[in-house]
Amino acid sequence: MATDILVPTLGESVSEATIGRWFKKPGDTVTADEPLVELETDKVTLEVNAPAAGQLGEILVKDGETVEPGAILGSIVEAGAGGAKSETKSEAKPAPKQAAETKAESRSEAPKQSSASYGSHGDAAPPSRPVGDNGPAVAKLARESGIDPAGVNGSGKDGRVTKGDMLGAIAKGGSAGASQPAQKEARPTLPRAPSAPDDAAREERVRMTKLRQTIARRLKDAQDTAAMLTTFNDVDMSAVMAMRTQYKDVFEKKHGTKLGFMGFFTKAVIGALKDVPAVNAEIDGQDLVYKNYYHIGIAVGTDKGLVVPVVRDADDLSIAGIEKTIAGFGKKARDGKLSIEEMQGGTFTITNGGIYGSLMSTPILNAPQSGILGMHRIEERPVVRGGKIEARPMMYLALSYDHRIVDGKEAVTFLVRVKEALEDPARLVLDL
Repeated sequence: MATDILVPTLGESVSEATIGRWFKKPGDTVTADEPLVELETDKVTLEVNAPAAGQLGEILVKDGETVEPGAILGSIVEAGAGGAKSETKSEAKPAPKQAAETKAESRSEAPKQSSASYGSHGDAAPPSRPVGDNGPAVAKLARESGIDPAGVNGSGKDGRVTKGDMLGAIAKGGSAGASQPAQKEARPTLPRAPSAPDDAAREERVRMTKLRQTIARRLKDAQDTAAMLTTFNDVDMSAVMAMRTQYKDVFEKKHGTKLGFMGFFTKAVIGALKDVPAVNAEIDGQDLVYKNYYHIGIAVGTDKGLVVPVVRDADDLSIAGIEKTIAGFGKKARDGKLSIEEMQGGTFTITNGGIYGSLMSTPILNAPQSGILGMHRIEERPVVRGGKIEARPMMYLALSYDHRIVDGKEAVTFLVRVKEALEDPARLVLDL
C-alpha cells in the first residue's frame, strides 16, 4: 500500500503553487511529518510534510511545475518497497498539472479574494464576470495578459470563458472573439538587449520565484495606481535609546524577549494614526474606508523576498506584547513558516531599512494602504540644542502616502506626532 502526498489547502485567493524543491529522493527513508517538498505560492513558501512513515516512492511532479490544492505530488510506500509506483487510486488520476488545467476550465467555484500584505492586494483586477464563474486558470491568464474575460465570448457551460477561449483571445491580440473592447491594455515589456558572447558565457539565468514575481508586480501596480508622495522628518533617538539601555536587561528577564525599537515605533505610529485617521484609510471605488482598528504590518526581509506579517489590534498590546509578536514573526519568516492569514488585513506598514544601513529611502506603498513609514539607521549628527551644537543620535523618517487620500498637511502632522512620541517616550506610556 502507498499513501499519497497531497498539496494542502493554500489559503484564500491562492489557487496554485509551484514546486520549489524536493528534500528527498525516491527510495529515501522518511518519518511521519518530516518535510518532503517546498511549495512556492505568490504569497508564501510552505513545506509539505510526510503523511506517513516509510520510503519516498514515485515523485509525480518535478521542480518548477505548477499544481493545485489537492493534487498528488508523490507517494510514501512501505519500507523496502523502494521507488515503487503508488498502488492507490493516484495512478488513475491525471498528472497534477493536467488535473489543474482540467479543473480550471470546469470548476464553478474559486476561493474568494482577500487582503494580504504584499501577498494578496492586487492579485487580479476583478473582471465584470465573477472569477468564480470562469475558474482560476482564466483569472491567471487575465492577470498575465491584461485581457478582461468579460470581453471574451465564452464557449463553456452557461457561457463561461474557458482557458482555451482566453488563449485564443491572447493569440489574436485580445480582439478576435471579444464581444466588446473591455480588456485592459497589457503593460508593454521591452525585450532585453542581447549580451556580448563573452559576457553571456558568464551570466546566470535564474527563474523568478512566484513570491518575487508577485512582489515586483504589486509594487509596480502601487506606483501606477496611487498618487504616491514621500515626506521626511528626523527624530532625536536619545530618549528612546536611554530608556532602552536602562531597562533592556530587566525587560528581557521579565518578558522573555529583547527590547528593540519596533515596539516604540509601533506605539508611536498608532498614536499618530488616531490623530490623523486618513493615513489609516483606503479607497474603495468612490468611497473612503476609515479603519477604526490598527493592524500594523512589519516588513521583514528574507532570502526569498520581502514579507509583511501583521500585528493585529496592535493598539491593544503593550510594548512587550508587540516585541514578542514581532520576534515570533521574524523567526517564522526566516524559517518559511508564516501563514497567509498572518499577512492579511494590514492597515498601515512600517519598514526598517536601517538594519541594513540605509540612511534615507522613499518606501513604496503596500496597496491598498494609504501610508508606509520608513525607518533608517541611527547615526550621530551635529544638531543645535539650547544654542549649542551637540552630537545626537538622529534618524531620518520617511512617510510615503497616497495623496489621493492624505493631504500634505496631514502627512506632515502624522510625522510630527511620531517624532514627538519618540523624543518623549513617556507620551507612549501616558497615551498622550
